[in-house]
Amino acid sequence: MALMDRLQQILHALHSQTLSPEEAERQLKAWPFQTLEDITIDTHRNLRKGFPEVIFGESKSLDQLIRLTEAHLNSQQQLLITRINETVFTSLQKNFPSLIYHSQAKIVASDMPPDPQYPGTILVLSGGSSDIPVASEAVLTAQYLGNKVETLYDVGVAGLQRLLSHITRLQSANVIIVAAGMEGALTSVVAGLVSTPVIGLPTSIGYGTALKGFTPLMAMLTGCAEGVGVVNIDNGFGAGYLAASINRTNLKTPS
Repeated sequence: MALMDRLQQILHALHSQTLSPEEAERQLKAWPFQTLEDITIDTHRNLRKGFPEVIFGESKSLDQLIRLTEAHLNSQQQLLITRINETVFTSLQKNFPSLIYHSQAKIVASDMPPDPQYPGTILVLSGGSSDIPVASEAVLTAQYLGNKVETLYDVGVAGLQRLLSHITRLQSANVIIVAAGMEGALTSVVAGLVSTPVIGLPTSIGYGTALKGFTPLMAMLTGCAEGVGVVNIDNGFGAGYLAASINRTNLKTPS
């Protein structure tokens, strides 16, 4: 049950006097946040943003992840944890057998992505196949936010004909995410071909002077093509969330 639906249910029950004020207070006391010793959960975020707080899993202890997962599931909120390796997921699943693991994106979820709730397509590109794990994090994030997502992988500028053969798909997308490492040139190329917003997603893939993603980051920030926004290095979650936000407010008429 979505958090807004749950709130309405509590208010209706209170109004009809099938729920006591004391019980309503008990059910609502964890709002707008819940404190778990060293963790504070923003339980109000779903009401403000339309999606629950997403847990950044990297560096968190197993005990913290267990407490966070339990709190999310108890509040009937959708659970999404990013940056989780398979070993940590295996330990977490012992406590919560129903959890789903998307290994390529390193995302843990409480259920499968929902059916798209919004018209318009988010298209996610990768420069090379080595960029796919970062691109996958963007794909899953946008899907869990209720968007239709399509992918075009390994279409980097070293073989430009691969990209140009998909020009119709590029120009019909509502938002485009470009995940690229090395020199990051794919973002500018794509942005020069389309009228829709393009999100540059630099990855840490590349040899020495790629500087673990700083070279593509700087290239994307200094590119001459218009309509480009850039997120942090390897931040697939941020790219997927931004694309979803744009898609909700910049909808094309479906063909």
